Amino acid sequence: MGRVQIPVWMQGLSDADLNFIKRFVLCSGSIKDMSEAYGVSYPTMRDRLDRLIEKICLSDREKDDSYIRLVRRMTIDGMIGVETAATLISAYRETKKGA
Repeated sequence: MGRVQIPVWMQGLSDADLNFIKRFVLCSGSIKDMSEAYGVSYPTMRDRLDRLIEKICLSDREKDDSYIRLVRRMTIDGMIGVETAATLISAYRETKKGA
């Protein structure tokens, strides 16, 4: 049997993200059941799902290089603010123009 290739959109996800997806599938996509399983409110679970969707969408942007995807992922994860991310990406793009 051949090796299974992991899709690009899955490669950037953490173990916690992958476990979340697994549990979501096992709960038949019910956010209500997910919020009960995690012991959080429905809106909190909806926010987590929205952040995961954003991560997956980011990985589908082929035109962005790995640095820009990293900065965007850090923003989604709440590690840096939106303004900081915009500044970093803008500065990075300027240095690439000059190279």
